[in-house]
Amino acid sequence: MALVTFSDAGLTAIEPLFTNLTFAVSANDRVGLIAGNGRGKTSFLRTILGELELSSGDVTRAKGLKLALVPQDVPERFAAMTLNEVVLDALAPELRDYESWRVDVVLDDLHAPEALRSRPMQALSGGWQRLGLIAHAFVGEPDLMLMDEPTNHLDLEKLVQLENWIATTARGTAMIIASHDRAFLDATTDRT
Repeated sequence: MALVTFSDAGLTAIEPLFTNLTFAVSANDRVGLIAGNGRGKTSFLRTILGELELSSGDVTRAKGLKLALVPQDVPERFAAMTLNEVVLDALAPELRDYESWRVDVVLDDLHAPEALRSRPMQALSGGWQRLGLIAHAFVGEPDLMLMDEPTNHLDLEKLVQLENWIATTARGTAMIIASHDRAFLDATTDRT
């Protein structure tokens, strides 16, 4: 079953970013997305989220599809929040009291030290900020994760850790990963 389908899709900003795109993502698919800077990777992800309209063609999302985005940059509203608070923020307010245990599980899976969990995002390294955004996206158990440059700011140890996490813990979650790192995409995706 397709989670997202593009039919003859096109998006034009100042110039065409993509045209005549026919593409589908199914459950458990891992898709890599490569393009030069400013060539539409983030815009493509935003069309999946419904934040940006296509210039032509159609995008269809499965009914009840749960999407999660790992943005390139830490949203301003997260800067003063602790790592725990950022991840907890992804849960619906009515779930936070009795589902907060999920935050610990996701942060444990990403090997986040206890000492870092009570620090504000702005006080964390770029690598821990990135892993915090990944935890934020994953804690809500999305059907499809959209990852925009997830390897930015990761040192080699955290990069390997992320590859292992995608292959094990997150193996049942479909993903579209936009990255410049071809080796990372080769290790984590089925097609590019």
